[in-house]
Amino acid sequence: MNNYMTTSETDDDFSKARHKALFNEVQHFLNPDEATLISLSDIKKLLKPENEVYKGMQTIPVKLIVGSEGRYNDFDNRFFPKSMHLKTRWEHIDMAHINDIPLPPISLYELGGVYFVRDGNHRVSVAKAKGIEFIDAEVVSLQSEIKLKPGDSLKKMTRQVINYEKRVFYSETGFGDVTDFWSLDFSVPGQYDVIYNHILTHKYYINMNKTDEIGMDLAMQSWLLHVYFPVIRIIDKYKIMRYFRHRTKSDLYVWVIKYWDELKGKFGEGTTLDDIATPFLKTFGETPLKHLKNTIKGVLFKKKIKVQN
Repeated sequence: MNNYMTTSETDDDFSKARHKALFNEVQHFLNPDEATLISLSDIKKLLKPENEVYKGMQTIPVKLIVGSEGRYNDFDNRFFPKSMHLKTRWEHIDMAHINDIPLPPISLYELGGVYFVRDGNHRVSVAKAKGIEFIDAEVVSLQSEIKLKPGDSLKKMTRQVINYEKRVFYSETGFGDVTDFWSLDFSVPGQYDVIYNHILTHKYYINMNKTDEIGMDLAMQSWLLHVYFPVIRIIDKYKIMRYFRHRTKSDLYVWVIKYWDELKGKFGEGTTLDDIATPFLKTFGETPLKHLKNTIKGVLFKKKIKVQN
């Protein structure tokens, strides 16, 4: 009789957790990424940790476990189960909790102050569903100076990384103090390194035929006035930002420069910014209708992938 009651309880617990995952998916139908468990691989690409440090056995707050190394498609962003095939294993873990049977520690990666499951995804899922606050884990730390916020989506974590990169760029180069321009903003990480290389390239060409080389401060001012701003004027002149939703002018600067270099390679150095504006829009621009179609296509594609999995 007791075994029957326990089995009924675990079945009920799994059903509640599964329904929460379904409701979460419905709530985020138009923005499915917000309900997706974060992949460790995606965060490693963002933060680029340089080395690993073994931290040994620790007691970890369950709320700080935000993602998984390999099972991020099986659970939602709150670790609720997204598939019925998880039921048997999930209920076995739940039954162990109900009967106070000790479970082995899980294995975690720590990165940016939050944790990602190496082994023990079902145990984390059950712990979160039952409101358990702490869990024993064997921890390996991936070293990074950037600290992430638990509960943030991958999109918000990406914004944190971009903000960190901006602070580092402005601090180490003195760009804002030298130019009084503080609006180099990007929607994707890694672009401040691109800008720094553009400035260094500009400095190299300026100094090619000079006896007295100009320093970095003058190079930054010259790049801003003679390279960056002319591209921005073209972007404004052709109203290019209307076709690139959720992007910044600095994003467009990087893309236009790259496209301009490609066309100059094909058609010669005489190719001007005005020459490339219309082809750039036709090749990369997104009209409101095209944006809507791509959004719907993206959502349906993700739904199809889930069904296949």
